Amino acid sequence: MRTLIVLAALLAPAVALADNDHASAVSGTFDVKYEEVTSNCQNTGIVLNRGTIGISKKRANGVQVDIERMPLMTGTASKGGRVKAASKLGKTSIQGLDGKFSTAGTVNDDGVLSVVFVAEYYLNGKAYCTQSWNVTGVRKAEAPTGPKRPAPAAELTAVGTTAVPAPWELDQPMM
Repeated sequence: MRTLIVLAALLAPAVALADNDHASAVSGTFDVKYEEVTSNCQNTGIVLNRGTIGISKKRANGVQVDIERMPLMTGTASKGGRVKAASKLGKTSIQGLDGKFSTAGTVNDDGVLSVVFVAEYYLNGKAYCTQSWNVTGVRKAEAPTGPKRPAPAAELTAVGTTAVPAPWELDQPMM
C-alpha cells in the first residue's frame, strides 16, 4: 500500500507538467491585422495596419513575443491559451520618446490570435501618451520539411543502360 502511495506521489508531478505546457500551445508565427482602439498621442505615435507576430517558448511557461519593429516582450502563457507579455522601458523609433510595450490576450485551439497591444510613450521619464490596438490573426502554416523537390528519375535509353541527367537537372553549373 505504501509503495502505491509513493508511486502516485512520484507520477503526479510528471503528469501535471505534461499537461501544463501552455507556452508550446500558444507558440507560432501569426499574420495579424491591427485595429487602433485609442490614442491620446497628438502629432506623434505609430501607425500599424498589418504585420507578423511571433510567439516563442523560452522556458516552462515563459514566452517571448516579437512584434515587427518593436522591442521584444517577455511574459507568460497560462491555461486557456492566455498570453501576457511586456517590454522594458527603452528607446523607440520616435525621436526623443522612450516606450514601454505590452500585450495580453489569447490563442485558441484553432490557432486564432486575439490580443490587445498597448504602447506607452515617455518624455524625460514622464508619461507622454498612449496608443492601443486590437490585434487579430491566424497562425501561419508550418513550412514543409524535407527536400524541395524529388530527385530526377533516370530514363532508360536502351536495354540495360541509363541516361546521364543534364547538368540543370542536378543543380550543377554548366561547363
